[in-house]
Amino acid sequence: MNYRHAYHAGNFADVLKHALLVRLLRSLQRKETGFVVVDTHAGRGFYDLRAAAEGDSGPRSPEWPYGIGRLWDRADAPEEVRDYLDLVRAFDRDKGNAAATPRFYPGSPRLARMVARPQDRLELWEKHPDECEALRREFGAERRLSIHGADGYGAIKACLPPAERRAVVLIDPPFEDKGEWEHVARAVGEGIRRFPGGTYAVWYPLTGRARDDGFIDALKAARTPSLSAELIVDPGAARMKGCGVVVVNPPWRLDDEARAILSYLGNVLYRGAGAQGDVRWIVSK
Repeated sequence: MNYRHAYHAGNFADVLKHALLVRLLRSLQRKETGFVVVDTHAGRGFYDLRAAAEGDSGPRSPEWPYGIGRLWDRADAPEEVRDYLDLVRAFDRDKGNAAATPRFYPGSPRLARMVARPQDRLELWEKHPDECEALRREFGAERRLSIHGADGYGAIKACLPPAERRAVVLIDPPFEDKGEWEHVARAVGEGIRRFPGGTYAVWYPLTGRARDDGFIDALKAARTPSLSAELIVDPGAARMKGCGVVVVNPPWRLDDEARAILSYLGNVLYRGAGAQGDVRWIVSK
């Protein structure tokens, strides 16, 4: 695997994915009982945006100015986005950044940890040795958190069904492998079989040749309540024009909250005419 998320940290895809993740976790916390968060492609926990722009062999054009950078000084975000934004700003300050622009950006494991209550638990999977080692350094020996240096697709079998009887599984692969959708479909299918009541969130890119290799059709056939939230920031982009998140077994009102997020981000993160956000049910409840 050649993918390094550090180069893309804080971009528009992270903003969408993480704003929805925070909202999803908050929604599940309407109930007092705890749950487990399983992150199959956890990454390193947090990212230094300044270091990422330097690259391995020379400067790179940073992506965060068109993502978290667009939101950083705004005060008009709806509650569904403001919650996420407040967490990112707090993390950046706690890491020691006093500049007017963001420098330290939390990945999904850190955001989940910031939101988690004492009764909630995290299972973090990362197969890339360097990224996993960085993840271990970030979290150390924190309680109710486990780190696995292994293929995250194995997390489904290892972690489900959970003792808490409630779970959120975040599947966020790099989509470098041509067979990635096949892996995703197999993982979600196995998850639904092992733990039908779990919530499964899958991030995916939207490209000029976007295809899901039958994943959406499989969800329809399974008749499991599912929705998709898609953000297109640049319809004319040669490569990635946007991204989306499919949520299987979404909690109550997540569709309305996702619409508020997508409506706002579509207006703030646009880079081309026709930018938009859209939420639709694949299989309605």
